Amino acid sequence: MSEILLSLKNVETRIGPYHILHGVDLDVPKGSATMLLGRNGAGKTTTVRTIMNLWRASAGTIHFDGRDITNLETPDVARLGIGYVPETMGIFADLTIAENMRLAAFSGKIDTQRLERIFTMFPAIKRFWLARAGTLSGGQKQMLSIARAIVEPRRLLIIDEPTKGLAPAIVGNMVPIFRDLKQSGVTILMIEQNFAFANAIGDHVAVMDDGKVVHAGTMAELADNEAIQRRLLGLSMASHQ
Repeated sequence: MSEILLSLKNVETRIGPYHILHGVDLDVPKGSATMLLGRNGAGKTTTVRTIMNLWRASAGTIHFDGRDITNLETPDVARLGIGYVPETMGIFADLTIAENMRLAAFSGKIDTQRLERIFTMFPAIKRFWLARAGTLSGGQKQMLSIARAIVEPRRLLIIDEPTKGLAPAIVGNMVPIFRDLKQSGVTILMIEQNFAFANAIGDHVAVMDDGKVVHAGTMAELADNEAIQRRLLGLSMASHQ
């Protein structure tokens, strides 16, 4: 049994008058990629925002490496080694890539060896180092958002739909990047709608519906069972290859 790095137990989240999460149970094994799947509106983004305490859990507990982080402030959650890439990417369009990267570093200074590794993973970051982030293509902006999230050492990387709106060639180029991150010891929790990409990256999967996890298992098991895909997701992975 893999060691669990992140664990949510019976987590509920309310946003104003809306009850979004209805008792989410989710385990993210250490050193692997867990894909969070589900129809639009199932509660996936609310789940990851609740983990980061951008939205406060109204019930339940969230543990990271055995520590209760349910009520920690967002900066304190990040300092534990959790990086977050929102669906909106979260970059500053009027700042240069260099300035975006320095802002993401806790001290404002980037470790030289770490930066060189980022340049190897994302050559465009080095090539456009002094360019304004707003001038980058969609794929380059996504690369910058991921690079910002790993500018500090991360034990867990939470990513919300990294392939959304990207061309297939760019999506294909991202597969080895995430595999490399896993090989380096980074645990990944990813929301993704591109099932072929999810299958290429994921080791484990949790499917959400109506604010709770309705299926959890290995990615391989889900990929091999079209009946479960259609029942839980409303379509098959084969139709999205």
